[in-house]
Amino acid sequence: MNSFPLSQKYIDFINSTKNVTADFLEGTTASGKTTVGAGVKFMRMVSASRKKLHVIAAKTTGKAEETIIQQDNGILDLHRNARYCGNGDKDYKLPHIKFEGKIIYVLGYDNKDKWEMVLGAQFGCVYIDEINTADIEFVREMSTRNDYLIATLNPDDPNLPVYKEFINRSRPYQKYAKDVPPEIMAELNEEPVPNWRYWFFSFRDNLSLTDEDIQRKILAAPKGTKLYKNKILGLRGRATGLVFSNFDRQRHIKSKEWAKQQAFTQYSAGLDTAYSQKSPDTIAMSFIGITRNGACVLLDERVYNNAELQIPIAPSDTVKNFIDFLDRNSKEWGLARNAFIDNADQATITELNKYKRSHGCIYTFTNAWKKTTIIDRINLQLGWFAENCFFVLEHCKNYINELEIYSWQEDKDNTPEDKNDHMINSVQYAWLPYKKKIGSEINGAD
Repeated sequence: MNSFPLSQKYIDFINSTKNVTADFLEGTTASGKTTVGAGVKFMRMVSASRKKLHVIAAKTTGKAEETIIQQDNGILDLHRNARYCGNGDKDYKLPHIKFEGKIIYVLGYDNKDKWEMVLGAQFGCVYIDEINTADIEFVREMSTRNDYLIATLNPDDPNLPVYKEFINRSRPYQKYAKDVPPEIMAELNEEPVPNWRYWFFSFRDNLSLTDEDIQRKILAAPKGTKLYKNKILGLRGRATGLVFSNFDRQRHIKSKEWAKQQAFTQYSAGLDTAYSQKSPDTIAMSFIGITRNGACVLLDERVYNNAELQIPIAPSDTVKNFIDFLDRNSKEWGLARNAFIDNADQATITELNKYKRSHGCIYTFTNAWKKTTIIDRINLQLGWFAENCFFVLEHCKNYINELEIYSWQEDKDNTPEDKNDHMINSVQYAWLPYKKKIGSEINGAD
């Protein structure tokens, strides 16, 4: 095996072999995840395994050859006793590596016909490269067919099922928990699987990079772009096609304590509804405040998803939930006399007005103002983000999540996708009637 410098974190990662059944490696580009993960830890686990069959999976077999097997400090470079049979042989028809009497299949998860050929087997160790881009069915199948799983990934759309089902069920060692960005640590919140470990690696963990190398990589990605966020900061979020591409957590997310110091002159609320039990669409409630200086602040949110509830919510249930939401926030912040509801949902509006007639209610429920087109709404909000006139309180995680994944359709100009937008719509309904009160030109907001 050739030698190359290893940080203490990588040394601890390589040596953490007891009571570990899965390792997930996320982080910045060029942090050494693949070299150390595949070439060192995976091969060490293969060597120690009692099973004969193992798997390396990448998008294609060619990709595996290029980035894992044959590159400098790849498997063949680090392990001179390993032999690669790229076309298979008489005993094993698929591409594979022979190593210490073991067989490591090399699979492309883009080719279902090929990877389905091995599904009858149980494997010792499985390595999945860039698991965020893998066929989720492949990941699910492989996750039940191994003694040890290791996977690398570059930060991606946090709504991908691989995060909920796998990555976010792992936990970091306490020693390295501080290295995980707070945004990602907050998402490692699914029910944990014992012995699944999460690792976050950055440029600084790759001791083969000089300061000049690191600086060159940082300068290659324009600061403030999603590419910079994903590759340089190692934070999750779609890299391309984002609608609110200038939303910045550091600039636009504020604390409740900050909001309590602002002088609000207008409050409003919005409601967007979706009652399906078979989709991730939500019933989304928003409560905003507008300051005397023209800043719009999302003060609170509440989201329900019928697909996650044993007893689904009906329009009559939404009435009680929404009024409770308005009462709570009006008491804490100030009265939002007008609430604006998606006019495509007349059933909920009817139920709200029925409640108002029967019980009396201080709120007025009005159809959302939709004369402003979706594109114009987006352009307004992009401008407000640029001017630092639109803020979100840090507990409004559903809205923050949508801002970071709401994307343009790939095959249509100026048309956003019809998903990941229920909180976005709800907030728009709340500010649309008061849009002339928002912006930096209002009393010199900054």
